[in-house]
Amino acid sequence: MPVPPDARRVHAWDLPTRLFHWTLLALIVAAWASYEFAEDIGDETLIWHRANGLAILTLIVWRLLWGKWGPPTARFAEFVRGPATVLGYARKVLAGAAPRYLGHNPVGALMVVALLAIVATQATLGLFATDDNDLVGGPLYRLVDEAQNRLATRWHDRLFHLALLPLAILHIAVNTLYTLVKREPLIQAMITGKKPAEPYADAPEATRAPYVLLRAVVCLAAAAALVAGSILALGGSLVLR
Repeated sequence: MPVPPDARRVHAWDLPTRLFHWTLLALIVAAWASYEFAEDIGDETLIWHRANGLAILTLIVWRLLWGKWGPPTARFAEFVRGPATVLGYARKVLAGAAPRYLGHNPVGALMVVALLAIVATQATLGLFATDDNDLVGGPLYRLVDEAQNRLATRWHDRLFHLALLPLAILHIAVNTLYTLVKREPLIQAMITGKKPAEPYADAPEATRAPYVLLRAVVCLAAAAALVAGSILALGGSLVLR
């Protein structure tokens, strides 16, 4: 009898990590749209854009916490590797002999860290940024002078167009290439949480952490408290108006 499809698949990504991935993507798109079409939706004071920014910053802090206390494939210590390993893997890719990884491969891990760093920096700059007419600003914009507001605003915009957007496009293109050409279902795995059973270089199957959803909720509550508490402690405001 044929082997059932599920019997040939192993656990790779936990549900909270997958939800983070797609929620962050949705929030970044929403943040862009809520700024570009603010007048069309009657949001001249950018309430939706600023709310998206706070949500993104909270998610980034959650991911940092989850990178410490989440399951093995989500932990930074498990998938972020040194320069020698990254270069060695890159050479194997060019030679067509790269091993497959259950979690992030060494180059993919660099991409993940870079994207998280850029999004975190852009969201942080948004805390000090102001709109084009200086009518409204981020929660901490009153803590710095006008010149610093404008500098934060300028780099908040530049990072999106010069770093985040190109890296996001590259990330999507590489994952699509791996899926369609190398037949490694990276995109599907981030949806279903499973990959085909293979002799992966890092682990044959992800270890399931106990109480994963409870731990994720606790980390999310901690992340929200850290973001909100830090803003309030610095004298900022969380009131969006």
